[in-house]
Amino acid sequence: MRTAVPTVRELAFAAALSVPLSIASPAHAAGPAKDTDLAQIRAQLQQMKDAYEQRIAALEQRLAQAESTAGQAARSAEASATQAQVAVQEASLRAAPPAAPAGPASGFNPEVSLILQGQYKSMKDVPERAITGFWPAGGHDHGADPRGFSLDHSELVMAANIDPWWRGQLMLGLQDDKAEVEEAWFQSLGIGHGIGLKAGRIRSGIGYLNEQHAHAWDFADAPLIYKAMFGEHGSYAQDGVQLKWVAPTETFVELGAELGRGAAFPGTDRNKNGSGSGALFAHFGGDVGANHSWRTGVSYLRTAAREREAHFTDVGGLEAQGAFAGNSRTWIADFVWKWAPNGNPKYQNFKLQGEWFQRREQGTLDCRDEDGVGNACAAGVLSDYASRQSGWYLQGVYQFTPNWRAGARYDRLDSGRRDFGVNAANLVVDSYRPSRATLMADYSWSEFSRLRLQFARDRSMQGITDNQVTLQYIMSLGAHGAHKF
Repeated sequence: MRTAVPTVRELAFAAALSVPLSIASPAHAAGPAKDTDLAQIRAQLQQMKDAYEQRIAALEQRLAQAESTAGQAARSAEASATQAQVAVQEASLRAAPPAAPAGPASGFNPEVSLILQGQYKSMKDVPERAITGFWPAGGHDHGADPRGFSLDHSELVMAANIDPWWRGQLMLGLQDDKAEVEEAWFQSLGIGHGIGLKAGRIRSGIGYLNEQHAHAWDFADAPLIYKAMFGEHGSYAQDGVQLKWVAPTETFVELGAELGRGAAFPGTDRNKNGSGSGALFAHFGGDVGANHSWRTGVSYLRTAAREREAHFTDVGGLEAQGAFAGNSRTWIADFVWKWAPNGNPKYQNFKLQGEWFQRREQGTLDCRDEDGVGNACAAGVLSDYASRQSGWYLQGVYQFTPNWRAGARYDRLDSGRRDFGVNAANLVVDSYRPSRATLMADYSWSEFSRLRLQFARDRSMQGITDNQVTLQYIMSLGAHGAHKF
């Protein structure tokens, strides 16, 4: 039952009548002068009443207009929704795929962001840097940042909902005079039942760090094992399709599968029908009380290579070329633990993460050097090739104020077992355990601007200890979505 609420008019009259009436009491009403005073008071009181009535009338008129406008908007929105629903139903009856009403071209309003990254780096001058004992992804080296000042890898991103059923995103990687398509995909929005579909050029869901872009990393560079396994970009991406399912359980359970072209290292591009690679992954996670959360996972990637090039040193010290053909299989185990007081990471938080990789490859190795006089591989030698290599990293990052963070990371790799067959007599085979220790501190003015200082003692190259200092900036312009857990 509703309680009666005084109207604006009633409140105004009550305020006006609350003027002290002692000035008009009978005790002071005697005489002509008093009558004149009473008349003036009554006139002033009437003026006040008239003024309040005019203001109340104006307010009531504005209120009525606002209510009318709101009602019209609500009726218009309801009518539009009804028309759209009828259109969809009619389209379904005609067995045509449902389509959202098309708007004018000027209605396209994508989310646009630009990530600017740059750095100053001090390190030793080592030509063709390579992680000793591991197959170089680019044939010669594993990629390295230039010394001194440089414009680092920047990103231009455009994303938008295509319609109620699909979303699309394009990401361009920019560096110096080069631009490449890092990602270009569309993703489902309305399948339901925890099922997600993504297709196009995508970052694989394997591991933990792989799906994250460089500007979201906690350090200025990727862990050594990511460069050893996937090349200079420190991630695995390919053209293909990805299917994910999130279980309707209290504990986070995500299962995924991918099929793709498999052109990226450790595979190679091949002119064939079907897929060149496949991946499976499973992630699990949850909360422990109000302060802790965790995620762990296992992943598997299978791909193949044909004429995958690398450069070796023959037993005489000359450069020789190698071409691998065969299958490559990679297993990954990852773990992340996060702490934040009462689950709020804004002021303080700590993150501990680590990943372990193992790769097995089997096939043939063609050792050749057409131009090398006296080279052990000059005539071309084809032999069996098999390898089993592994590596891991562990890192922790502590944010002790809303703006400051500090962290440490340790990388360790094992060149493991590499069987070159008969080519073992022609090539120098290095067995080594590369390592690197890194410290970093960064300051963030906001979630869009960050400055980072990093020191690394790099022993990834046999016989070389490289003390590296990096000063990096990361600036985000425009729309920027939240990062993954």
